[in-house]
Amino acid sequence: MSLLFIAGSGTDIGKTYVTALLTRTLRAKGHDVHALKPVISGYDPTTMDTSDTALLLTAMDDAVDEHSIAAISPWRFAAPLAPNMAARIEDRTVDFNAIVSWCKAHSGPVMIEGVGGVMSPLSDDKTVLDWIVGLTCPVLLVGGTYLGAISHTLTALAALRARGVQVAGIVVSESEASIGLAETVDALKPFVTGVAVLALSRAGAPEQVRLDQVADLHAVALQCLAD
Repeated sequence: MSLLFIAGSGTDIGKTYVTALLTRTLRAKGHDVHALKPVISGYDPTTMDTSDTALLLTAMDDAVDEHSIAAISPWRFAAPLAPNMAARIEDRTVDFNAIVSWCKAHSGPVMIEGVGGVMSPLSDDKTVLDWIVGLTCPVLLVGGTYLGAISHTLTALAALRARGVQVAGIVVSESEASIGLAETVDALKPFVTGVAVLALSRAGAPEQVRLDQVADLHAVALQCLAD
C-alpha cells in the first residue's frame, strides 16, 4: 500500500485540480497511479459529468458513469456541507472506520483527495485530520493565494505537524482572487523550513499543463508513492 493524501487548507482551494493534474501527468510518464475521492459533498447525479469525481476519472482515462463514480467515491452526499452535516440531512451517518478501511484496502500507488479542509468534520466525532492520521500516510497540503491564505495554510500545517503527520510538500494553488502567486510563496517559505513549497499557476485546465511545468511536483509525489 502506497498512499498520498491530498489535503486542503480549506474548501474550494484546488485539491481536485492538483489531484487530477498529478494523476494525468504521472500516468502520461508511465506511472500506474490511481486517484480516489472517497467522500464528496454537493454531489448531484444529474450533473455527474462536471463533478470533482468525474475530473479524476477523466484524468485516469476512465468513463464517467454511475458505476465508475461509485467505484472511487462511495460516500456521496447532496448538500454542499461538511460530510456529517450533509449525511444528517439524508438521515444517514458517516462511518469513519469504514472510510479508513476502504482506503487501506487499495493497493498500488494511490492518491486520496480529502474533503474540505484539514480540520473539517468528517463524521460526528472525527475530522479530516483524524482520517489522515488513521491512514498513516504522507500529505500534500494545498493552499491558496487569496487574502488570508497564508494564515490558513500555516494553521493547517501546524495542525498536521501536531499530530505527527508527514507533510511532503505544500502546493500554493493560485486562487481566482489572488494577492500574487510568487509573493505568497515567498512569504510562506520562511515559516515552513524543511518542506517543499511549490507554486502552481491556474492559468489553464489540468489537461493543458505540460509535464515539464510540474517536474518538482512529480518529484515530491513520486517519493511518497514509491515508499
